Amino acid sequence: MSQEVRNLEPKELWNKFADLNAVPRPSKKEERVIAFMMEFGQKLGFETINDEVGNVIIKKPATAGMENRKTIVMQSHLDMVHQKNNDTDFDFDTQGIEMYVDGDWVRAKGTTLGADNGLGVATIMAILESTTIPHPAIEALFTIDEETGMTGAMGLKGGLLQGEILLNLDTEEDDEIDIGCAGGVDVTAVAEYDEEETPADSVGYTITVKGLNGGHSGMDIDKGLGNANKIMNRLLFNGFEDFGLQISTINGGSLRNAIPRESVAQVAIAPIYDEAFTFDMQEIVNEIKTEFKTTEPNLEIVIEKSATTPTKVMPPMAQFYMVRSIYAAHNGVYRMSADFDNLVETSNNIAKVTVGNGKLQVENLTRSSVETSKFDLANALRSAFELMGCEVTFGGSYPGWTPNANSEILDVLTSIYEKQNGSKPHVVACHAGLECGILGTNYPEMDMISFGPTIKGAHSPDERANIASAQKYWKFVLEILENIPVRN
Repeated sequence: MSQEVRNLEPKELWNKFADLNAVPRPSKKEERVIAFMMEFGQKLGFETINDEVGNVIIKKPATAGMENRKTIVMQSHLDMVHQKNNDTDFDFDTQGIEMYVDGDWVRAKGTTLGADNGLGVATIMAILESTTIPHPAIEALFTIDEETGMTGAMGLKGGLLQGEILLNLDTEEDDEIDIGCAGGVDVTAVAEYDEEETPADSVGYTITVKGLNGGHSGMDIDKGLGNANKIMNRLLFNGFEDFGLQISTINGGSLRNAIPRESVAQVAIAPIYDEAFTFDMQEIVNEIKTEFKTTEPNLEIVIEKSATTPTKVMPPMAQFYMVRSIYAAHNGVYRMSADFDNLVETSNNIAKVTVGNGKLQVENLTRSSVETSKFDLANALRSAFELMGCEVTFGGSYPGWTPNANSEILDVLTSIYEKQNGSKPHVVACHAGLECGILGTNYPEMDMISFGPTIKGAHSPDERANIASAQKYWKFVLEILENIPVRN
């Protein structure tokens, strides 16, 4: 399947993307892709560095006639979000991504594609390998673990880079130039409870929420998409209120930065309610599906008897507080920006809910372009979960990237874009967590910009990269490299 991708134009870009996607590279497990990039840089004969946290830096001298231009840092992250459909048999730890061409798009077979941020990595690889593309001195920075902790960017020490301009290639709309982004913090609520024996003669049921779109918990948070954990909690709340439903286990969502698409709960019902439960719950199911009929047309909610009845359940009071806390916890857009049109300022994604074996855990990712607002929402979540007795911790906090409207490289990019396309680009700040803000803490004088080709459905198996956009983007990159300002 990847061969048809290799035949696309520009071949330099797609060939490197196919090479990269043959290497397993889920977040937190980047050992193989780090080795791949180290070998790539060393084979080219360039200075190749693997820093103490795992980032790879490859330094390429300027081409003839470009020696007096400012040194640039071209930056992308090596890891990818690993999401797959339930009916897809795939091991992200051992398999390369199976790509195919679908009309105007490149997709993966039942999994995330890794275009986020693999197309950026492939771009840099193609430029490093080229002997014909004119460019200034380049420091190629390949960071690790962007998707689950930003640990590569946070661990990059000052002094390793001398570049004056940073080109981040992690934006996902080809008519946008990003000059700012949101920061984030992980909010985790944990509690333990004493499991109880399931009452005798109880009937076991499995409740499944599936078929949701999912997506990027920053870029897609304003689209009104369904959150499987919120929908499941609503079903459990009603089942508990009306029929004394008892929860045995819940498994909902997977990654903090992905809007959860699926959730499964094992529950028990007293036999007296057996027939009424499925009949009356269908009314709730219909209500939910009606509410989401536009944004989630493929939503499925299945309530069916289990082959066996669970032997252990949550105590009623623990369950009482849990479903209410999750109901009260904010999910989605919290505040829109007062400074930028149509920009989400602050949001939360209730990303993962797990219950069973006497322990419950709720994992959130709270984002904001305003640091104080980020912690305001984080404290609201903390309050909701502490009221049920959870221990709540904040972790992995990273700063946003403050826009610089007077950026010199911004002027270069906007001028080139307008010349090439006959229209002005959208200069924006985004609600995703780009690494620029973090990198700027140790390199505060670096002029930073972010752009990239059009990618849809990132962080979900519907991820796809637009072929025509990649061609437009490649042309844009090449002219940017030729027009990097002269060193002062």
